Amino acid sequence: MLLALAITAAWLTSFRGVFVFDDLHAIVDNPTIRDLGRPGQVLLAPAEGGTIGGRPVVNLTLALNHALGGLDPRGYHATNLLIHVLAGLTLFGLVRRTLLRLPRFAADALPLALAVAALWALHPLQTAAVTYLVQRAESLMGLFYLLTLYGFARSVDSPQPRRWRIAAFAACLLGMGTKEVMASAPLLVLLYDRTFVAGSWREAWRQRGRFHGALMGTWLLLAVLILNTEGRGGSAGFGTAVAWWEYAFTQCAAIAHYLRLALWPHPLVFDYGTPLYRSFVAVAPQAGLLLLLLGATGWALLRKPALGFLGAWIFLILAPSSSIVPVATQTMAEHRMYLPLAAVLALLGLAAHALTGRRVLVVLLALAAGAGVMTARRNLVYHSELALWTDTVAHRPENPRAHTNLGIALAEAGRLPEAVSQFEGSLALDPDNAPTHLNLAHTLVALGRREEAIPHYLAVLRLAPDNARDAPERLAAVCYDLGNQAAARAEFDEAMTRYRQALAAVPGHVAARNNLANALLVSGRVDEAIAEYREVLRAKPDAPGVRENLSRALELSRAPRR
Repeated sequence: MLLALAITAAWLTSFRGVFVFDDLHAIVDNPTIRDLGRPGQVLLAPAEGGTIGGRPVVNLTLALNHALGGLDPRGYHATNLLIHVLAGLTLFGLVRRTLLRLPRFAADALPLALAVAALWALHPLQTAAVTYLVQRAESLMGLFYLLTLYGFARSVDSPQPRRWRIAAFAACLLGMGTKEVMASAPLLVLLYDRTFVAGSWREAWRQRGRFHGALMGTWLLLAVLILNTEGRGGSAGFGTAVAWWEYAFTQCAAIAHYLRLALWPHPLVFDYGTPLYRSFVAVAPQAGLLLLLLGATGWALLRKPALGFLGAWIFLILAPSSSIVPVATQTMAEHRMYLPLAAVLALLGLAAHALTGRRVLVVLLALAAGAGVMTARRNLVYHSELALWTDTVAHRPENPRAHTNLGIALAEAGRLPEAVSQFEGSLALDPDNAPTHLNLAHTLVALGRREEAIPHYLAVLRLAPDNARDAPERLAAVCYDLGNQAAARAEFDEAMTRYRQALAAVPGHVAARNNLANALLVSGRVDEAIAEYREVLRAKPDAPGVRENLSRALELSRAPRR
């Protein structure tokens, strides 16, 4: 009860949080969560890229939220909090039962387990997986991962082990349908068996081989889901634009950064963008640290199995997203530490207890309370997209995506000149980003700076011709308006240039073609005007005034009537 109340108190400030970033695609604009009466749609439809792609269990929970409360963010926050509370309680039970197997810590198993679980659950690094709504994928997977381990640990001591093993299998299967990181769970359960129960690989497999084989069988579901997403819509896997070695170098820096945040969680960053380290020299210190930790883990697995288990916990869980398989859209992300953080804090807590005895428990619980206060404060930046992206740009000014999203938030708040500044800053970092060009063009038009918007509309058409959506229409409208203004000033050459730009964007723009014909006629280019008037009549035979203008042009050219 104490643990659950503490977690709830720390996350009460999250309930005023709004939908941000990928929440909009995965929740607000997700048609598959709107009809629970069609379970096939809910479970099978989200196969495209994005946070929910190929993760039907996550999508089902979002559909349940939508059925109960529509698009009220508070319901989604309440569910995320419930998932995190259950994960914290499960971790507490798992750590306590494990410590009871270790004579050195058995006497203080309960308070030590409470301290470790509280530190983990209240740590502000967890806001990336709990307060950010769509990252329910991470926290829900974490819950199923912990339940799989806990179910196995309970089965060993239970007079009815079959029930607990069935529960562990069900949790593992659900986890595979939640997120790909679950892939390491069967291996970690086998390692737990070897380390804390059986004492050797051979004995673990001899006694419970069928159970471990069943857990590994859940990989079939994961394989089907991964194949169905085709590399998560091209955003993950070896087929992306990111080379595997560049991603591996980047993960050396990322994991070292995560470990630092586990010890000192500041500054936390919502979106790191897509930074890449392209040479080993750039990450040599971090790579050296990781190689040292990997070597220590390997040694400990042989000599100090319990210590080695904690190291393996960190590296096995991080491996799917933080090794050599590129995740091109997010090369660094704090939510990936949701489960690995437990092993880091357990290692530190047990080391402190071994060195100083049980009086350190008070210190650990005080640190947990302080972490809870930091978490409550961190949740405040999720109360608006403007606050979130302002914070992100402040801590990651080299991230063009953060500048773009801050620009969008500023534009929505009516702060258009500031929005222009952010869009321009983003393009200075990433000149070929079509969505940013489009947002900047829209904002310039809203400010009345139509002339400045044209190059950005043209950039959209050049960079993303198949995905520009309404960009051609917007560009045509701007050019048409500029053409009319030039014509009113009797600057007919300028007007004709603008009308032609409008027609290049939207060839069927009848008004632009008609006004181009008028400008040609006034400029004495009668034959060209006749051709344009006839094109107008082909597209719109009843266009008012066009036949009269065509007749006048024909008279001027002394051409026979038709």
